Amino acid sequence: MSPELISILVLVVVFVIATTRSVNMGALAFAAAFAVGELVADLDADGIFAGFPGDLFVVLVGVTYLFAIARANGTTDWLVHAAIRLVRGRVALIPWVMFALTGALTAIGAVSPAAVAIVAPIALSFAARYGISPLLMGAMVVHGAQGGGFSPISIYGTIVNGIVEREHLPVNEVFLFLASLIVNLVIAGVMFVLFGGLKLWAQGAVPLDEATGGTGATSATSTVDQRDTPAEGTGPTSAGTTPTGTGTGTTAGPATAVAARPEAPGTTRLTPARVATLTALVALVVAVLAFDLDAGLTSITLAVLLSAAWPEDSRNAVGQIAWTTVLLICGVLTYVGVLDQMGTIKWAGEGVGGIGVPLLAAVLLCYIGAIVSAFASSVGIMGALIPLAVPFLAQGEIGAVGMVAALAVSATVVDVSPFSTNGALVLAAAPDVDRERFFRQLMIYGGIVVAVVPAVVWLVMVVPGFG
Repeated sequence: MSPELISILVLVVVFVIATTRSVNMGALAFAAAFAVGELVADLDADGIFAGFPGDLFVVLVGVTYLFAIARANGTTDWLVHAAIRLVRGRVALIPWVMFALTGALTAIGAVSPAAVAIVAPIALSFAARYGISPLLMGAMVVHGAQGGGFSPISIYGTIVNGIVEREHLPVNEVFLFLASLIVNLVIAGVMFVLFGGLKLWAQGAVPLDEATGGTGATSATSTVDQRDTPAEGTGPTSAGTTPTGTGTGTTAGPATAVAARPEAPGTTRLTPARVATLTALVALVVAVLAFDLDAGLTSITLAVLLSAAWPEDSRNAVGQIAWTTVLLICGVLTYVGVLDQMGTIKWAGEGVGGIGVPLLAAVLLCYIGAIVSAFASSVGIMGALIPLAVPFLAQGEIGAVGMVAALAVSATVVDVSPFSTNGALVLAAAPDVDRERFFRQLMIYGGIVVAVVPAVVWLVMVVPGFG
């Protein structure tokens, strides 16, 4: 048995054990990286640790630390109320606002994980307060980021178009951008319908006195908790949970007004701590977009400054960092790094590229891009797969423009996976959820996207022969 095949089988075993024994998959993956790296790949400790995602570790810790402080001093509650006032109380519009916001950020040049890191904590705090499925809200944020991610001036768009030009293939920047935008918009629409969006529309608008912290029928401290009421049109989810991953799924009666969670006093009042936190969030956006600074390091720096100024608000913030998620993601990606060093990913891609049927090779490359990208860098996968597609694209039987677009979409739309950077940020940022259930929901949803989307984009973009 080849080393590459052994490494893939070990990954399957890790998934099976983590699923059936409820062991943290990250810890299992670290053990697998050690065993496979030492015994199969002949790597030393430095070689194994070369795959450790240090940048992602810092992003996850920094962003969750900063927003834990923002939750403690009431800044996220203030932002939620501001969002409600912006859409005149219509809660159903908020997921689309978050989709558009992350899409705009990536379209003008933000790296996709940076945009998600900025928007996801606010979006998921809103979802927790108003009983919106966190899976729906997280998907809207991630798909929004990917929808704008291939504009001609975006990071992804610039990289892919540069690779295509270097390989002397036809370039169509507008087709690439619209392909990603339309696919992600359609997926977001489907998610909105399936996970309670229509029910949110049917509810109409939240009274603005609630949004401004008044004492109307539903006050700021006693909101209707819809998390125990299954959303209409929503199918069953893993482990018998509701779409939010927090309810029991057994209550079909009317929702009851309960205290969802303690609220900071004076939700709409801007205290000095909240003003400073809002300033820090704006500084994070400017630092990432205008100065291209690292989102994780910037977040930690801002969080430390806020902690030093208001230690009473941030005393428990370090404990609220999503350490379980950090272990999970870093462990899995370390093992993927071992696979990359072993040549397993290249081995699989070259095996597919050698198939003599161009259309079959095309769909298999789309699936390899989706599967691997669910655990690794989307840009890295696109950089590897597009050159692998050059030999059969040169034969003229496959349209280059459609194939490149299909590969790009397949390799990025799966970033809802909890093992990708974006999915991990969503998992880490969600407050007031059972993280194990939410993780399973994201994993199942990511698996469905991996299984369905590559075939669809291949059928729509590659088979017709665009380009």
